[in-house]
Amino acid sequence: MKKFFMSVVLVVMTCVMPFHVVNASVMEQAVSQHFDTSNTSVSIRSVQTEKVLFDHRGDAPMRPASNLKLLTGAAALHTLGEDYRFSTMLYIDGEIMGTTLAGDVYIKGGGDPTLLPSDIAEFAKVLKRQGISKINGHIYGDDTFFSGSTLSPGVEKQDETYYYGARTSALTLSPTDDFDASTVVVTATGGTVGKAPTYSILPNAAGMKVKNNAKTVAKGQKTTISIKRKYNTNEIVISGTIARGNSKKEWVSMHDPTMNTLSAVKKMWQSAGITFAKDSTIKRATVPQTAQMISAKQSRTLKELYPIFMKLSNNSIADMLVKTMGQEMHGKGDLTTGLQVVRDYGKTLGMDLTNWHITDGSGLGMNNKATANAQTLLLTTLQPNKTFYAGLPVGGVKDRLIGGTLKNRFTQFPLQHNVVAKTGYITNTYALSGYVTAKSGRTFAFSVMTSQPRSAIKNIDAFVKVIYINY
Repeated sequence: MKKFFMSVVLVVMTCVMPFHVVNASVMEQAVSQHFDTSNTSVSIRSVQTEKVLFDHRGDAPMRPASNLKLLTGAAALHTLGEDYRFSTMLYIDGEIMGTTLAGDVYIKGGGDPTLLPSDIAEFAKVLKRQGISKINGHIYGDDTFFSGSTLSPGVEKQDETYYYGARTSALTLSPTDDFDASTVVVTATGGTVGKAPTYSILPNAAGMKVKNNAKTVAKGQKTTISIKRKYNTNEIVISGTIARGNSKKEWVSMHDPTMNTLSAVKKMWQSAGITFAKDSTIKRATVPQTAQMISAKQSRTLKELYPIFMKLSNNSIADMLVKTMGQEMHGKGDLTTGLQVVRDYGKTLGMDLTNWHITDGSGLGMNNKATANAQTLLLTTLQPNKTFYAGLPVGGVKDRLIGGTLKNRFTQFPLQHNVVAKTGYITNTYALSGYVTAKSGRTFAFSVMTSQPRSAIKNIDAFVKVIYINY
């Protein structure tokens, strides 16, 4: 019986051991072929056993870019819960005399990245149902749910105008249901040749000024149009040329999300038939105890919002989740407190965060550092979580709310549908971490982070194919 047992062990060792040795050799060659080995970190881990099967500098600190959202998102699901909803509350403080509110209106933000123009329109209806069609006082915004800087420390000066570098506030507006909070959508269209193009802003200018220096040129001529907000101002500048009949759309960040949102609110309410006294203004203020709440807008649940956050790699949602975790767990809605919640959660999973440095929730900052081995541990631990897994982009699926940032990658057999992963990119940094269902039919967690001055996307995708073939 003993001899039979030893024979079985020898057979198993003969079959299993070469498999891993060969794969290690093949994967090292693949790393050398596709990447600068000194600036690349790779980890491959079995989902079934949670053991690392291969790593190349797996504990080296690397810029994760948007791969940092894996930990941010997992921490939010655990800390806030899948049923968590953000709230935005409407108050009145004063006496209603006939159809006039002799007093003020307050909007208290609860860090909701999903507040839309349609919600502001609904607030106008609520005021009218209260019999209010004129406001003699002011509109106040209470954004005290968050504190600290509204600008993520990772945002470079040249990126501050764009949606991915937008500021965060507890009271802010998203123009569409992609929920790029603290932005407006500016669309310029070429009209008469030699004249400035026309433009529109969704939902409205939100208190920002527009300087239209652009020029319409004939069809077929080069379009160089640029739509940007002048740094640290409320001025949007449209410049360059645009061919007649062509359009250019740009998501432009708000300079002061709270005040810009209040400005947008006032304008939308005026369009809905609510009038204001001549001296009525918009201001910041905490809701007084004497105020009466007349409406509360609840967001979608975090579970419902999660795929939009992850598949579209939404930076605003990431940083708003971090501040919300800080507020809900410790009563401080700032980035520092929220990031400590994220770190504490990672440690409960057994992640070695010694070489990690986290400056924001989105991964936009160039000073963020993460390790591939810890990323794959997170992935193997969270794989059974259906919300976490379903939130990741699926390779080669054109539906943007399924394929997300992978909709144009892994579009061919055998990798189409078999790669479920989070993308990441900042200047000279490329990352991909997630799951691949390999040729064997088994699923593996992987993380690739590389820093190099040229696009590494094709090389990362080719490397994932090597994983597929050999595991």
